Amino acid sequence: MNDDNYESRPDASSAVPFARLQPEIVLDALDSVLTSAGMRTDGRMLPLNSYENRVYQVGVEDGPPVVAKFYRPERWSDAAILEEHAFVADLAAREIPAVPARVIEGRSLHQFDGFRFSIFERRGGRAPDLDRRDTLEWLGRFIGRIHAVGQTQDYAERPTLDIHTFGYEPRDFLLSQQFVPNDVRTAWETVVNLALEGVERAFERAGEIRMLRMHGDCHPSNVLWTDAGPHFVDFDDSRMGPAVQDLWLLLPGDRVEASQALADLLAGYEDFCDFEPRELHLVEALRTLRLIHYQAWLARRWDDPAFPAAFPWFNTQRYWEERVLEMREQVGVMGEGPLWPV
Repeated sequence: MNDDNYESRPDASSAVPFARLQPEIVLDALDSVLTSAGMRTDGRMLPLNSYENRVYQVGVEDGPPVVAKFYRPERWSDAAILEEHAFVADLAAREIPAVPARVIEGRSLHQFDGFRFSIFERRGGRAPDLDRRDTLEWLGRFIGRIHAVGQTQDYAERPTLDIHTFGYEPRDFLLSQQFVPNDVRTAWETVVNLALEGVERAFERAGEIRMLRMHGDCHPSNVLWTDAGPHFVDFDDSRMGPAVQDLWLLLPGDRVEASQALADLLAGYEDFCDFEPRELHLVEALRTLRLIHYQAWLARRWDDPAFPAAFPWFNTQRYWEERVLEMREQVGVMGEGPLWPV
């Protein structure tokens, strides 16, 4: 996949990608697929928390509700979506608790009135208690199982989480599109460049790192906990990347507590997948890349009316001043050395 075309700035035709996605279209879209499986929606529909795509819980007559995901146009190709579906289906087939897209009439990706969508089983759950050591070890075991499958083959259609796609490209986009205010621009560009130099050094210290298929956005909100344990949802950001990316997002902010939590995660992880300790040089580097990428993600979506409504603080003078301070902190943290489990 050509990363230069990934998440490009929307033009006039795509600035409001979901404007036509009214409730009747959502229901008609699902009925166009579900009727072939002997099911039909009952008119109940609940929007779920999602900004990149549109996700709804939809009631079904004489059955449990389903979850429908309508994909943002022009973000992923059909092939990239299907590649993610195949990965998650493989995980589920191996009894790894991930939620795959349902296959109906031989397809997991469907189209209706110009929209692409998939249907999932509704899986409830609560946020994991990350203060419990046994919870962290349990999560580590399942992430290890995901990565053991993820390393068996590479993605062909999805990009890699690296310094270019999450660092230099987002930086250049924000500068070229004039998002950073002029009176903050020099300070922001200077500190981001310093931060990226720190990221480069971290990757050099880590050496050659194995890239594998991973969840990609494994933060606590994408893990739902039940009495039977965790299950992982929303593989929409799945891509190639270093294993530690799916671990550090579960760590607390305090360095001492993070070291203990990391030890608990790895205690479970290494039951199923080897972990290369050199990747620990990347924890703060990956956090830095995520922060830069997030700024550009908001900027790329700013023409979508849902984003100014949900993120009114973005693109204000104060926002960019805070980002300068945040990057300065990251420059300092990256100079402290890697996080080690204790």
